[in-house]
Amino acid sequence: MDAGLKRELEAKVYAGERLTREDGIALYESDDLAWLGRLAHHRRTELNGDRVMFNVNRHLNLTNVCSASCAYCSFQRKPGEKDAYTMRIDEAVRKAKEMEDEQLTELHIVNGLHPTLPWRYYPKVLRELKAALPNVKLKCFTATEVQWFEKISGLSADEILDELMDAGLESLTGGGAEIFDWEVRQHIVDHDCHWEDWSRIHALAHRKGMKTPATMLYGHIEEPRHRVDHVLRLRELQDETGGFAVFIPLRYQHDFVDSADGKIRNRIQARTTMASPAESLKTFAVSRLLFDNVPHVKCFWVMHGLSVAQLSLNFGADDLDGSVVEYKITHDADAYGTPSTMHREDLLDLIWDAGFRPVERDTRYNVVREYDAPPTLAQRRAEPQQVWA
Repeated sequence: MDAGLKRELEAKVYAGERLTREDGIALYESDDLAWLGRLAHHRRTELNGDRVMFNVNRHLNLTNVCSASCAYCSFQRKPGEKDAYTMRIDEAVRKAKEMEDEQLTELHIVNGLHPTLPWRYYPKVLRELKAALPNVKLKCFTATEVQWFEKISGLSADEILDELMDAGLESLTGGGAEIFDWEVRQHIVDHDCHWEDWSRIHALAHRKGMKTPATMLYGHIEEPRHRVDHVLRLRELQDETGGFAVFIPLRYQHDFVDSADGKIRNRIQARTTMASPAESLKTFAVSRLLFDNVPHVKCFWVMHGLSVAQLSLNFGADDLDGSVVEYKITHDADAYGTPSTMHREDLLDLIWDAGFRPVERDTRYNVVREYDAPPTLAQRRAEPQQVWA
């Protein structure tokens, strides 16, 4: 990067000026990762100090049967396939209650677009989960699923969200975003929910009082300019609604498990390479700098690994998601040794080890509990430290 441009961008960041599309592209072109991290960490510290948020949550995927066949997705199955499944409502409740003793605060539910499962199944399962776990917040369904509910029910998104909220819905999830630019999207997505519908549904949720997450799937066939465009669309919508609580860059991954069995559902992996740790950290940093009106940036540790998750806290991220327990949609755990579950104590140790102060939160980012500051370097050197994969 030209030294003059570098000084100009740094001055804008430290002055708190909003960065432009051209600025975002220029930041991605910089090879000075330490410099990018310093700028993003400055912004992250202005917003959130030395705090790193997490929650105690459990992911549930009620069905992997899906009418879509998105090119990057290894999760979906077609009706009749051997490993296709759909949970009974009592099975979903039983799985959710397994974590009751760990003071679970959130259920995170995302599913395939099941071609024959009736609309009524979805509010019914929320009501049963809420009755079984009344103090647990329900973060459920992508905007893509809500648009699918419109199709199978004949109801509007407005009516659907009202019924789901009456059944206990606290927040939508941020999925279904992938990359919004049609130049990329037409090659990776096989459903009808694109920017227009995704933004319409989240804006509607915001008007109803929800705080929702937003995501971006990066590291496949997109270019940095597509990532910048994606974030700026979200930034503009946030200017209008103020309803996004967190932005979550999600790392695209290859299909390690199915590939071993010769069943490759990920149709773009032969021509893609997964984002390196350096590319991931750059993406966190640039996203934090561009998305100036969203309070939090999350590193979903399942998709990045624990070491990159810790490093991301110095590159703009201030949230490490939660305990997760079971995440069927990606297979990183099988390739990198990333655990499928992190208990509260694990997350505390991970955050302290990275040099930050843990803060347990709820779904709306209200503080549940603040923990002690991290141990000093002298204290850490006084005893052997755990090494994270």
